[in-house]
Amino acid sequence: MKLPFRILVVDDEATTLALISEQLREAGYETEAASSGEEAIQKARQSRFEFVVTDLSMPGMDGMELLAYFMKNHPETYVIMLTGFGTIATAVEAMKQGAFDYLAKPAKTDEILLVLKRAEEMMLLKAENDLLRSQLKERYCFDKIIGKSEPMQAIYRMIERVARTDSTVLITGESGTGKELIANALHYNSERKDKPFVPINCGAIPEELLESELFGHEKGSFTGAYRERLGRFELAHQGTIFLDEIGEMSYKLQVKLLRFLQEKKFERVGGTRTVQVDTRIVAATNKDLEKLVAEGAFREDLFYRLNVIPIRVPPLRERTEDIPLLAQHFLKQHSQQKDILMKKISRAALAAMQNYLWPGNVRELENAIERLVILTEGDEIQLDDLPERMCQRQAKPNFSSIGLEDNGIDLKGTLEDLENNLILEALKKAGGVKNQAAKLLGLNRTTLIEKMKKKKLTYPGLFTE
Repeated sequence: MKLPFRILVVDDEATTLALISEQLREAGYETEAASSGEEAIQKARQSRFEFVVTDLSMPGMDGMELLAYFMKNHPETYVIMLTGFGTIATAVEAMKQGAFDYLAKPAKTDEILLVLKRAEEMMLLKAENDLLRSQLKERYCFDKIIGKSEPMQAIYRMIERVARTDSTVLITGESGTGKELIANALHYNSERKDKPFVPINCGAIPEELLESELFGHEKGSFTGAYRERLGRFELAHQGTIFLDEIGEMSYKLQVKLLRFLQEKKFERVGGTRTVQVDTRIVAATNKDLEKLVAEGAFREDLFYRLNVIPIRVPPLRERTEDIPLLAQHFLKQHSQQKDILMKKISRAALAAMQNYLWPGNVRELENAIERLVILTEGDEIQLDDLPERMCQRQAKPNFSSIGLEDNGIDLKGTLEDLENNLILEALKKAGGVKNQAAKLLGLNRTTLIEKMKKKKLTYPGLFTE
């Protein structure tokens, strides 16, 4: 059962003090009454209060001085001001100094309770955010991130070097590879870790709303803008903003983002006042931004501004040695969450998982393990428990024709020739389309391009797609 919140009511008018105290007790709160600011401080030194409801104009120590005391000594306490008609301007100033809200006297019971309800929600939300932030710090420590493969180790080393800087980072990789996990790791291992990490998916919000979400808007700037609103950049002040799916951003917004990257300044929608914030940008995309630049769909200058520190997250098929670790992690996690006895994974089932290409990457693996936790009847996950698509092993090339001669073999040269021939064969089957050839080889398109550049391979009539 939740304990009642404690409220300190402060007013030099005895009748008002008694009335408000009684009304709040009837509403389920515990109350203490103080007839002056000095008495309120004495009570605050003896007991803890979640809320203070205080008159603004009092002889001796007034409401503003009392507010200053609580802001300095008890910043977790929410202060609500009661003010007469002639002191509303002062009450507004009190909010700037940290008061939660103010009400004009004589305040109705319903009005006071409504403000207290909002303060409760704000207090609980802050507590949840503090808990979440502490959990995230623990979660995104390096020893909590799963992956022992060399590609992941290279990413960890990159995060260690980059997290200490304020450089803009562009994370690329297929959907489901864990790009947001990398963004979180960058933030929570940086000097900004105690400030906000604010994510936003640029592809999930309509273009006409995304500008307001990012940069905020002024009251009356468009239909429905009933009050001023802070954008994500302001909310991420001194912290990090994560712009996921940056390739989906419209050309118009790209211009405004470019200006922010250059000057750290912007104007809210419908506003003329320039806002300046200190926000680090981490962006991510599953698209080929260089291709979008070539097509005129993404600004070249913005691409270079974002691509200061590029981090490529490899698809799961390029780090199959991590699959057993990831599978075990998700098995334990979902077994605990669903209060189901943890199962084992048979060697045959694990081998099938490692042989599967995982087009949905780590996200697909987690979803598969969650289903297996729920649906597998025995205490061990067998090959037959896996979805049919995972059991259909892809035919492996027959290398029996490559024998070991009596005088030995040039293994490095042989493998190099084999890889070159397979790449050229894939390009031939794909009609010179690199994107399709990469799929035939089980590679990412950019990986294929890097290999071709390194090997100086060309194919007649090669397409760039």
